[in-house]
Amino acid sequence: MGVTTAPAPAGVRPFAVKPVAVVTGVMAIPLLLTANRYGYFGDELYFLAAGRHLAWGYVDQPPLLPLLAKAMDALGHSPFVLRIPAMLAMLGAIALTALIARELGGGAKAQTLAAATFGVSSLFLAGGHYLATSTVDPFLWTVLLWLLVRWLRTRADGLLVWAGVVTAIALYTKFLVGGFWLAAGVAVLACGPRELLRRPGLWLGAGIAVAALVPTLLWQATHGWPQLGMGAAISAEVEGTWGGRVTFVPGALVTAGLPVGAVLLGYGLWRLLRSRELRFLGCTVVLLTVVFLAVNGRFYYLAGMYPVCWAAASVALERGEPARWWRWIATWPCYALSALLVLPLSLPVWPRAWLTEHPSLPAPALAFAEIGSPEAARSVAGAFARLPGRDRTAVVTETYWEASALDRYGRDLGLPEPASGNRGYATLVVPPESTTDVLFVGEDPRPLLGHFAGLRPIGKVDTGDAKPSYFDGVPLWLATGRAEPWSELWPKLVNTHT
Repeated sequence: MGVTTAPAPAGVRPFAVKPVAVVTGVMAIPLLLTANRYGYFGDELYFLAAGRHLAWGYVDQPPLLPLLAKAMDALGHSPFVLRIPAMLAMLGAIALTALIARELGGGAKAQTLAAATFGVSSLFLAGGHYLATSTVDPFLWTVLLWLLVRWLRTRADGLLVWAGVVTAIALYTKFLVGGFWLAAGVAVLACGPRELLRRPGLWLGAGIAVAALVPTLLWQATHGWPQLGMGAAISAEVEGTWGGRVTFVPGALVTAGLPVGAVLLGYGLWRLLRSRELRFLGCTVVLLTVVFLAVNGRFYYLAGMYPVCWAAASVALERGEPARWWRWIATWPCYALSALLVLPLSLPVWPRAWLTEHPSLPAPALAFAEIGSPEAARSVAGAFARLPGRDRTAVVTETYWEASALDRYGRDLGLPEPASGNRGYATLVVPPESTTDVLFVGEDPRPLLGHFAGLRPIGKVDTGDAKPSYFDGVPLWLATGRAEPWSELWPKLVNTHT
């Protein structure tokens, strides 16, 4: 295979402000219109609950998202307000993708193509609708990649120091960025530019990132490194889903956006691998893919690398490097087709009544997790109010989503603060010692057996007209006569890795 040398240009073309602003505005419209359409997503409710119990770390994540959720909730109690950071992250990432193309020598066309490709990605369009680590983390990777490609052009070491600051923030969102730096380090040693590893700015930035991480590492250490167990649990979860690791690459391509995002992702990777100056970035993509496949990671772990691939592809398209017959992918009909495909699959654009009447509609599966939480809380609160010994009854749920929903909507309805042994929620709340009975919300009450004198079903959650909902029909159980102190019982009920 021939190798092309693409030295970084001495200067850059003007930033394509108007076309990139148009692309950003087009993506902003559906995000703004749907941000408050259904309700909170299950993980968003969990971030809100975790934010009320702020700590330097959690079983399943670093502390930035709960802190951010708490801050946004203080500004306004609505999904729209909570999702403002997610919308801003994705809209900002559009501009950053264009800026990466600019640093690679791209003019207005390349910058616009790169930005538009980001805008028709189902992964990122859906990501702008939820406050989640999978939204914030790719944005921070995009910032990081922009700093790196800018350093390649300018050799300004201050950019590497800022890269350390961004890495520190990313580490407080998800530890995944550490994998990026390990893979990038190996790629730089193998492909160059080895000069990067000799720069004091790089190591000063690394020192900033490590120093910033100390508090959350201490939290992990004092709690038995639960994040390692979460990695194993995610691996088992992926292995247990249909297709397992076989779906990793197809999932990455499909969510990159069909047809444009997927095609330009592959083409951009090829262009990176052929460029002497940029090959280390292409090798980083390949190494991360191999590692994530080996550990059974989720396909969207690669999402932070998409923008640099799209930028490289867009620059090559602008220069007319692909064969003429192949350039159809950069035409407006392809982008229009991608937008038509991605919109109904990524955002809750379907009327809730239609979802109820036509549950087979191709609506995003995550949309169903936004519906029914307030109604479910009212149903559980009604069952709790009918119990004769409410003052001695704790509410315990099977999953952290259920506990988070009841924490958000049930406490004003007379429910005590819920507890759950599931994942990170297990460390947030422990039932008080004054409670001897448990109202259990979940499909499988068997963990309670042997720890209470009695266990019986008392009904099911009924979300009424708020269907389809993941919460509807969840069984309710009453366990009476706790046989041992909560200090001994709770650790037996905790299963943080499911």
